[in-house]
Amino acid sequence: MRDILNDLLGKVVISKSGRDLGRAFVVVRVIDEARYLSISDGELRKIEKPKKKNIKHLRFTSLRADDVMEYLQKGEMPANHIIKKNIKQLLDKDLIRGEGGLVNG
Repeated sequence: MRDILNDLLGKVVISKSGRDLGRAFVVVRVIDEARYLSISDGELRKIEKPKKKNIKHLRFTSLRADDVMEYLQKGEMPANHIIKKNIKQLLDKDLIRGEGGLVNG
């Protein structure tokens, strides 16, 4: 069970509902045995105040924000600019799209 929860950290997710519909985020913390996750995009939802989101309202991608994951594995919280940079790199590579969900994954 612990491995499954740790596999979620650093994953790139797309919001399926709410005001942030279609927006890409990174999972920064697992809450309530994976029913809820804390997500951040470094811009709308900063790392200091991540969004608590039900996993039913998220679309999971196969992508991981590697730079963010390095910090999380050390038990540190990454800076907002690192989260934004990782998401932007994935958007620029056209691996994910903010509006409309996934291209690959």
